[in-house]
Amino acid sequence: MSQEHGHHIVPVKLLVTVFGALVFLTVLTVVLAQFHFGALEVPIALAIALTKAVLVVTIFMALKWDNKVNATILAVGTLFVIVFISFILLDTEFRGDLSNTTKMTIMEQERAEQALEGREPSRSDISFNR
Repeated sequence: MSQEHGHHIVPVKLLVTVFGALVFLTVLTVVLAQFHFGALEVPIALAIALTKAVLVVTIFMALKWDNKVNATILAVGTLFVIVFISFILLDTEFRGDLSNTTKMTIMEQERAEQALEGREPSRSDISFNR
């Protein structure tokens, strides 16, 4: 049983509607960039970008009418991208959260410790320890 696969003709009205939605979402992105939403800025921007990408892929690239295997491949690839972006966002969220780091190298720290061990306690050290 052979099935012919031809190009799907998308109605102009649908194309214009999707184009209008893309323009609206672009304007929304620019307007929302003027405000500060704190921790919600990245999720809002990603949600708008994802919505625009879904519209382009499903309508303009005709994935809606294409072979379902192609949609599955896109979904799996998108899932991996979401996982990787989540790891990146977690990394940047907790970066700098290490309290035991210093700007000195290990060799500089060892020299500083040796210098402290070799010197006599000063008057300020004695009064400070009381």
